[in-house]
Amino acid sequence: MLKCNSISTSSIVFENSTPFDSWGISTAVDLKDCSLELITNSDYIYKFVHDLVNFIDMKAFGEPQIVHFGDNDKVAGYSMTQLIETSLISAHFANASSRAYIDIFSCKAYDAESAAEFCKNYFKASEVKYTSLVRD
Repeated sequence: MLKCNSISTSSIVFENSTPFDSWGISTAVDLKDCSLELITNSDYIYKFVHDLVNFIDMKAFGEPQIVHFGDNDKVAGYSMTQLIETSLISAHFANASSRAYIDIFSCKAYDAESAAEFCKNYFKASEVKYTSLVRD
């Protein structure tokens, strides 16, 4: 199931790869009931961010940082950051709830709905919600 509380990026006119005169697009992707085996595997998360960067036609800047932490079981899990030449992708994977929270921010246009669906499929989530907004 795909739920969206977002602007419609298809109705935005893009000039020079940015919407209007804004800074860029920020999309928050929330995944529910992910595969625990996948969200607790740092090698898989590494492959995911590499594949996501390619899927949305961005260019990674350096290697991703992937760290497992959290003293509280409710929030323990991997967190990931990946700089991209047009901004940043970050994520947190919550082991206890089998959820993932992914943020994509870029001053280069991308299809937010397709990116959200890509994330859902990658982690075998039962549901995805995403919210996109144009950053001024």
